[in-house]
Amino acid sequence: MNNNPNSALTAATQAFEIYRDTTGKAKAAFLRAAADAIEALGDELLETASRESNLPIGRITGERGRTCGQLRMFANHVEEGSWVNGVIDTALPDRQPLPRVDLRKMLVPVGPVVVFGASNFPLAFSTAGGDTASALAAGCPVVVKAHPAHLETARLVASAITKAAEETGMPFGVFVQVEGDYETGHALVQHPLTAAVAFTGSFAGGKALFDLANQREKPIPVFAEMGSVNPIFVFEKALQQRGEQLAAQIADSVTLGAGQFCTNPGLVFGVQSEAFEIFQKQLAEMMAAKAPAPMLHDGIAQNYREKSHRLLNEPGVNLVAGDDFSDLDGAPLLVTAEGAEFVKNPQLQEEVFGPLSVLVLCESQEQMLEAARRLSGQLTATLMAETDDLLENAGFIAAIREKCGRLVFNNVPTGVEVTHAMHHGGPFPASTNARYTSVGTAAILRFARPLCFQNCPDELLPDALKNGNPLGLQRFVDGVFTPKAW
Repeated sequence: MNNNPNSALTAATQAFEIYRDTTGKAKAAFLRAAADAIEALGDELLETASRESNLPIGRITGERGRTCGQLRMFANHVEEGSWVNGVIDTALPDRQPLPRVDLRKMLVPVGPVVVFGASNFPLAFSTAGGDTASALAAGCPVVVKAHPAHLETARLVASAITKAAEETGMPFGVFVQVEGDYETGHALVQHPLTAAVAFTGSFAGGKALFDLANQREKPIPVFAEMGSVNPIFVFEKALQQRGEQLAAQIADSVTLGAGQFCTNPGLVFGVQSEAFEIFQKQLAEMMAAKAPAPMLHDGIAQNYREKSHRLLNEPGVNLVAGDDFSDLDGAPLLVTAEGAEFVKNPQLQEEVFGPLSVLVLCESQEQMLEAARRLSGQLTATLMAETDDLLENAGFIAAIREKCGRLVFNNVPTGVEVTHAMHHGGPFPASTNARYTSVGTAAILRFARPLCFQNCPDELLPDALKNGNPLGLQRFVDGVFTPKAW
C-alpha cells in the first residue's frame, strides 16, 4: 500500500516506460493471473465485501464473477490484438503530381491512469473493476484511489493484483492503490504525471474531478460516469396488452439492490388513459409491497432521505406509494407529477440515488414528446411499446435517441452486460464524454491515443504495423480490412 500520491505516480510513470511496450500476450497473462488471485481470496473476500457494503453474499458472489470475467475478457481482447486499430497507407512513389509517403497509424497507451473506486460496486467498479482492467489492458499503469466505504475489500483485491503482477514479471509500480480523503483525490488528479482519470459516481463528484483536470497547466481527460435517471416511456398499446407485466418489471427494476444502480429508472412517462390509470394503480401497489433494504452506507442512506424529501416538496409532486417519513434505509417510494409541471421544472429530473421513481402523467403524446426533449443526457432510455406503438411514433424514437447512450426496447435498463457491443455512457451530464463506454471491451479506447509513423523503417515499427504482420492482426491497408502480410 502506498498512500503518497507523488511516490505512487512516480512509480507508475517508471513502470510505464516498460509496460507500454509489453506484448498483448504478456498483458493477458497478467490480467488472467489477477483474476485467478482474486478468486483465490475465497470466502474472506465475499464476507468482507458483504459486511462493508450491506450487500448479500449472493450479490457479491455475482459481482466477483463479473470482475474476474471482465479481467479475462480484456485478456482475450489484447492477446488477439486488433484493438490497436492498425491503419496503413503504403507509399506511392510514382503518384502524380506528387508521390505519397508511407503512413502507418495505431493506438498507443496514454500513460498512468488514476481510477476512483465506486461506492455501489465494491468489486466490479472498484480496485479491479472495469476501469482498472481496461487501463491495464491498454498498457497503462494504474493508481487506484480506494473508496473509503469498503477499504478492507479494496486492500484484499489490491494484494491479489500486486501478487499477480509480481508472478507474471510486470514492472514495479504497474499497479498501486492509495487511500485518503478529498485532498488525496485532488492531488492525484492534478499531479503532472497523471495522464487520465476514470470515475464512477455522482454528478457532483465527477464534475469536480473534471473541473480539477481542466484547471491543470496541461489538461487531461476525465472519463466520468456520473449517473442518470434512465427514463422509461410506456405506450398505450403496450399498456393495454401487458400493463400488469410492465408494472411488475418496472417495480422490480426500481427497487433492485435498494435502487443503488446508475441505471435505476428514476422516471416513468405515460399518457393518461384508462389503461394508464390501471397501470399506475398496479405500479403503486407493487412498489408499496416492496420491503425496505439496507443501503450501502450511512452517507448514501442520508442522501436518499434528504433528496427524496426535497423532491416531495416540489410543486405538483404527490406521494402514491411508500412512507415519506420512514427512517428505514432503502424505503421504496413512488411519486407522481403532471407532465406540464415536469416540462417546466428541471428539478424533477434530478437523480435520487435509491429506490424511488417519478411517474410523469402526460396529457397527450405531444406532451410526452416535449418532456422527452427537455431531458438532460442519460445513460439509458427505455421504450415499453408494441410494434404498432413504435411505427406510429417514429419521431419520438428519433428524439429520445439523442438523449441516451443505450436505447432499450421492452426491457429494463438495470443490468449492464459486459460485452463487446455494450455502451455504458451518454450525453452530459450522464458522462463527461458520450463517445466512450466504461463497460465492455471498447472501454480500452479511453486510455489510448493515435500515433502515426511516417516513412518509418520496417524494423523500427511496432509489430502491429510491420509489413510481415507478425501478430496476424486485422488491419486497414490501403482502404481495405485485411490480415495480409507482404
